[in-house]
Amino acid sequence: MAASTPPPTFLPPHATLRRLTALLLLGLGLPLHALAAWVTAWAAAPQNFAELATSPGVNAAGLEIEGTVRERVTPTLDGPRVRVRFSNVFGKRPLVVAGASVALSAGADGIVPATLQPLRFGGRAEVTVPPGREVWSDGAALRVQAGHAVAVSFELPSETAVTTVHRLPLNGSWMAPGRWAAAAKLDGAQPSPYNYFVTGLDVDAALGSRAVVAFGDSITEGSGSDGDTAPARYPHWLAERVRASAVAGPGTLAVVNAGIGGNRLLADKSGPSGLERFERDVLGQSGVSHVLILIGVNDIGYGTFAGILPNVMAPSAEQLATGLQSLVNRAHARGVKVLLGTLLPFKGAAYWNERNEAKRQTLNTWIRTQRSADGVVDFDAALRDAADPQVLNAAYDSGDHLHPNAAGAAAMAQAVDLKLLGR
Repeated sequence: MAASTPPPTFLPPHATLRRLTALLLLGLGLPLHALAAWVTAWAAAPQNFAELATSPGVNAAGLEIEGTVRERVTPTLDGPRVRVRFSNVFGKRPLVVAGASVALSAGADGIVPATLQPLRFGGRAEVTVPPGREVWSDGAALRVQAGHAVAVSFELPSETAVTTVHRLPLNGSWMAPGRWAAAAKLDGAQPSPYNYFVTGLDVDAALGSRAVVAFGDSITEGSGSDGDTAPARYPHWLAERVRASAVAGPGTLAVVNAGIGGNRLLADKSGPSGLERFERDVLGQSGVSHVLILIGVNDIGYGTFAGILPNVMAPSAEQLATGLQSLVNRAHARGVKVLLGTLLPFKGAAYWNERNEAKRQTLNTWIRTQRSADGVVDFDAALRDAADPQVLNAAYDSGDHLHPNAAGAAAMAQAVDLKLLGR
């Protein structure tokens, strides 16, 4: 296909503008559902596969794929239409998608055929995403329900370097040779532990709808908490609570997981640093009104290896507090409210020592006492062992003394005062 003029990138609406529009509608005596707007209902924080390919146990440097990819994503908001974001932010060459579709998932690589909708890009079936860019599809008439998986399928017509990815749990991604975006099942499908290139699903939701982004590292992403048959990450449980609550507005608040395993606030590793990716992964989400930040334990932990591993520093608690404060300031400048989470105990984990514990305690004290954020979620108090507050409660420990298990993830969600997510 001719690719000299790529379709435009559609920018997400600003949260402040959405709120002003809602106030205008109310002033005119019109209901909020009189209009609709795009709100992020699912997202994945993109990672550079070239970096992951050098991790222990991963031997896939230079991997190229061709054929059809089908990915299962679970929206946290209802709506009659969706659009999909394709990302090539880490690509060095144009990403060519020959055809794409959305449908309700029937499990694994299957879809509900009657719900299949082709995706278009500026009215075209094909799209080329330039290196370093992201592109939204046009809206597709697929009615989705929060908590029910959607299958996004797309065709790569030639060998395509794997660049922009995110780890997925529970066989959320499938690949097959050939062009099967419109098929009920993929012929010769094989599961993959990654999603490829798809980083967002927006829902055309009622105007009063909005999103909270959970931003952090592997504890947010969900390491150690997922079960054998269903996700059990703390943003998942928080979304369940929100849907059942009238406090945050039932059916109007999405919860999006923007965690990256191993991520650090101040330094690149396992994804760009929190400081670097905050603009794209939080402020760039459609309709975001709140962000819940839980990050810093890897900065402290990696500091154990300063002077041993290359490009590793040992930041102070004060430096981490300064970094968190900068995120608060940037969010507030964009009309987004901020909740700061205290760091969980990790005594017994591989990189715990008394010096690192002192940093955690100092940072947590700052988080609890600062007055610039819009609220604090005391994850530490909710999950620590009463007999030894430096240790995760055994009932919540996945086994590595760092990551909460499914029960711990549920306890984290319970620690969030839903009133903090109100308008």
